[in-house]
Amino acid sequence: MENIRKDKTVKFFISVIGLIVIGFTLRELSNIFIPFVIAYFLFFAFSPLNIFFTKHKIPMFLIILVDIAIIALVAWGFSAFIIGSFSQFADQLPVYEEKLNTIVRGTAQALGIHDSFYTDFSLKNVYRNIDYKMVAGNIFTSTFSLLGSVFFVLFFFVFVVTGHNNIYEAIKKRYVHRKSEHDLEKLKTNSYVSESNETETEKFGRETSEREDRLAGTFKNITEQIQRYIIAKIGVNLGAGVSVFIVCIIFKIDFPIVWALFIFLFNFIPSIGSAIALLLPVVFVLIQTGSAGFTVLVAVIIAAIQTLFFNFLEPQIIGRRLNLNPLLILLSVLLWGYIWGIIGMLLSVPLTASIKIIMSNSESKDMQFLSDLMSKE
Repeated sequence: MENIRKDKTVKFFISVIGLIVIGFTLRELSNIFIPFVIAYFLFFAFSPLNIFFTKHKIPMFLIILVDIAIIALVAWGFSAFIIGSFSQFADQLPVYEEKLNTIVRGTAQALGIHDSFYTDFSLKNVYRNIDYKMVAGNIFTSTFSLLGSVFFVLFFFVFVVTGHNNIYEAIKKRYVHRKSEHDLEKLKTNSYVSESNETETEKFGRETSEREDRLAGTFKNITEQIQRYIIAKIGVNLGAGVSVFIVCIIFKIDFPIVWALFIFLFNFIPSIGSAIALLLPVVFVLIQTGSAGFTVLVAVIIAAIQTLFFNFLEPQIIGRRLNLNPLLILLSVLLWGYIWGIIGMLLSVPLTASIKIIMSNSESKDMQFLSDLMSKE
């Protein structure tokens, strides 16, 4: 049994199996873990404000109310802006619907297609084949699920804000004080000379203090890294959105705010979001102008903007701010996407950064090695 414990190969495979079990558990219990993780990220985002309130003796229930009010206000303002932008787009849909009908019919005639579906194409005929009951049911189910997830996030957020200090103290007791007590007992057992005992006691106190500082630094670094990621990601997406807005103004593409908003929002979802954010405005440009050459030009420009911001600048900026290897960022997106889907892709980078911080503060050489592999520098 002792040989098995010392065998590094056996320990490696046991660790791998443990990680697989953890991944499977996270995937199966995603309805619980996703709201909890989002709530904790919100806690980190509000941490500076909450610390400020706490220093000024603001009661905890008022702090929670202010946090929830800010979340609700931001969500309402953002939703109102999105709904207002898209309502203008919806008002003009009949005009673009007729343009699309004309493009499809003309293309069918040019290609020699005699199928009446294409030669007499009309979106209204497509609408008739849609099962509106099923669509309405899916929308209702999705809306109910979304509201339930929001409720769980806020529910967890309240308990995280009120219970985080207790969690921190429990971790400190387990990994600092208990280890220190064990070392002290060992010191008392093995020490025979009082002078040596005094020296060892001072060393013991210094090591305990270092462990406490390391633990406090770990939580502080996680908070700062998540805040940096949020700021950097919003900045990159905003820069790409503004660039697309300027391009739409220059080329006189209708609804520039809508397409800038598409670029800003969908690129929070790595890879898939970028493809959707490129496809929708390009299809609209084709419908608006009816020119394939002009559409290709606009597509190339938007693709170049997205490539610059999300394939070049984003890995460099976020990788530098979080000290994460760009290759690791890609792998983390794929892994967390497999575990939690699109939400996992959204949370992949801050989750990976948090894991790296914990590893870098570990005393284990293997953990330090993994942390070095994950680092950009």
